[in-house]
Amino acid sequence: MNNYPKTPFTEIATLIRGVSYDKSVVSTSEREGYIPILRANNIHNSLVLNDLVYVPNDFVKEEQMIREGDIVLAMSSGSKDLVGKSAQADKDINAAFGTFCGLIRAKEIVDSNFLGLYFQTQEYRNFVSYQSKGVNICNLKKKDIESLQIPLPPLPTQHLIVSRIETLFAELDKAAEHLRTAQQQLKTYRQAVLNHWLNNEDGKWEMVKLGEVAEMCLGKMLDKNKNKGTYQPYLRNVNVRWGGFDLDDLLEMKFEESEQDRYGIRKGDLIMCEGGEPGRCAIWNATVPNMKIQKALHRIRVKDSIYNKFVYYLFSLYAQNGRLEKYFTGTTIKHLTSQSLKSIEIPLPPLTEQHRIVQEIESRLSQATATETYIENALQQAEALRQSILKKAFSGELV
Repeated sequence: MNNYPKTPFTEIATLIRGVSYDKSVVSTSEREGYIPILRANNIHNSLVLNDLVYVPNDFVKEEQMIREGDIVLAMSSGSKDLVGKSAQADKDINAAFGTFCGLIRAKEIVDSNFLGLYFQTQEYRNFVSYQSKGVNICNLKKKDIESLQIPLPPLPTQHLIVSRIETLFAELDKAAEHLRTAQQQLKTYRQAVLNHWLNNEDGKWEMVKLGEVAEMCLGKMLDKNKNKGTYQPYLRNVNVRWGGFDLDDLLEMKFEESEQDRYGIRKGDLIMCEGGEPGRCAIWNATVPNMKIQKALHRIRVKDSIYNKFVYYLFSLYAQNGRLEKYFTGTTIKHLTSQSLKSIEIPLPPLTEQHRIVQEIESRLSQATATETYIENALQQAEALRQSILKKAFSGELV
């Protein structure tokens, strides 16, 4: 991005701060005399107008109402992936935006769509990664955005670039949509496979409660003031994925010698989320020694009468068909307590039959997994091509 002269942000756009309001005045539903407020979680590839809050008109300035061409971006967020994310309004919206967001409004010397494209570039994302700081919350300051130097060709060239990019992106979006449709079809196929091999509607297998065929333990509560012993790694809810673990961000806390067996996990243990996405689980394969679990997780250790992979696929099916939800507790935040977990009814075919069923399931799902990997790679390539197009656009190589 070196061929076009760079222009200070403040010469081509204005950054407007979000609406500041007290929680006591907020309504979660539409009311006369109230204005809807967008927050960081409303910023996706476009502005998503659901899950809004509403504040009295008096809190909102006229300039804070979202107009066509305005760019709304997340200025503060607990998620490093969300801070700095932006989306552009394609029409006037009868809504404003909250204090953790900012709004960029282009001046007449710049095509607002051209400016909006800049805030999708990798150069901008790299800038955000460098500037945003915070332990529990990431912040992008007003002065950070105003310090940007943006490549700016003449206005007619901006129009040409926008037109060319819109054509290319439309083709990419069409291809990506086909890929996502295929992803959804694969999810349906997975559920069909599980349902076929694990279906017990005819009662051919005995039904038992999970607590009868497995031992369970909830992880340790983190309390820095009370925990004693030696530091050891432990799994949190965020480390558990369906069928595997994300071990890039492991933490440690103190465990006493007497707690080693109680909170320790072994190869073959099923580790399950108690909250967040209750029931999400994976089988531990002992890639990290001395691993423990935090209270947000259940450890399920099956007895000799049942195959751990059979239990895993049962929970995968129950999560997909909604059967698991009847065991959740809580109204707003759902949990799967130890008592509820023990009471879950599961079929218990003979052990040899469990192994055969798992083999049949995995032989079919392996093909689906290979296709899913291909689709994921194709979507990543599409995003890389999108960034390549943007890079060429702002370096003078596209038109």
